[in-house]
Amino acid sequence: MKRNRTRTLNVGNVGIGGKNPVRVQSMCNTDTRDILSTMTQIRQLADAGCEIVRVAVPDDEAAAALSALCDQSPLPLIADIHFDHRLALTALDAGVDGLRINPGNIGNEHRVDAVVRAAMAHGAPIRIGVNGGSLEKDLLRQYGGPTPEAMVESGLRHISMLEKRGFHDIKISLKTSSVLNTIAAYQLMAEKVDYPLHIGITEAGTLVRGAVKSAVGLGILLYEGIGDTLRVSLTHDPVAEIGVAYEILRSLGRRERGPEIISCPTCGRTEIRLIELAEKVEEALLNVEEVFTVAVMGCVVNGPGEAREADIGIAGGRGLGIIFRKGEVVRKVKGDENLLPEFMKEIEIFLKERSS
Repeated sequence: MKRNRTRTLNVGNVGIGGKNPVRVQSMCNTDTRDILSTMTQIRQLADAGCEIVRVAVPDDEAAAALSALCDQSPLPLIADIHFDHRLALTALDAGVDGLRINPGNIGNEHRVDAVVRAAMAHGAPIRIGVNGGSLEKDLLRQYGGPTPEAMVESGLRHISMLEKRGFHDIKISLKTSSVLNTIAAYQLMAEKVDYPLHIGITEAGTLVRGAVKSAVGLGILLYEGIGDTLRVSLTHDPVAEIGVAYEILRSLGRRERGPEIISCPTCGRTEIRLIELAEKVEEALLNVEEVFTVAVMGCVVNGPGEAREADIGIAGGRGLGIIFRKGEVVRKVKGDENLLPEFMKEIEIFLKERSS
């Protein structure tokens, strides 16, 4: 798969666009004014593999918390700001690594000038975030609704406001809850500009629905070479967004992080609590960064053979588990209650041997 060549910019120490990998980011759902809870979530996101994190800045009190957050955050911090240019200036002075703000929504030319000057002085890029639910009224009238064409024109308007001030450290997002409209909007924009594109399906929904919509929409764009950074937007714990994002990237050969877990569907031959076992294995390996393949199978007869290519796996039967590597049996485990702890011990041994 070819990838569209875009400009390169830096968000803190994280490179975006050009030859950089597709970056994974998320947004805290905590109250930014609550520094402790926000920092806890930022660290959880970092442990899961998040590379850039965004926080909401709705008022002066939230902006005042940014300095402490910037000092402590292990990740580059983006301030999400709407309408109030003063909050953008405060955020930049606090040390944020970037802004998510639309220059056309912050008032007169002098306010835009002030924000652009401050962003330049601090070396902070600006993400223009076009949302299908909040397009300019004249564009809605002109195009008859939040069409892909309307979204792209809105984005180009905001881009022009920055470009005429000599500012080019720009990222762009064009999000709607419609998968097809989002795809079409990014395709159109990719033909018109070479700025890095932040892709995502906004308001995608709860865990399963949101993951499916994101996988379809982002998967198509990534397959076409579009997308330099992404967020999977879920009505769920933001940490879950990171796992879904990496699975989308892994499935397309774009990036790998952590183990790939393969498990068979349950059937009438299953004699262990396979769903529970697979979920517990996945949870136990959540923060492991090493790339390898783990199999969790429900049949001791066929499991090792069906998962022959897995680096390490377990197959369970009636009161018995078989741990195997590359299809070859390593040892047997008796008792369903011993399957998980013994398997995790073998994974630990496997990883130690691999790193030695």
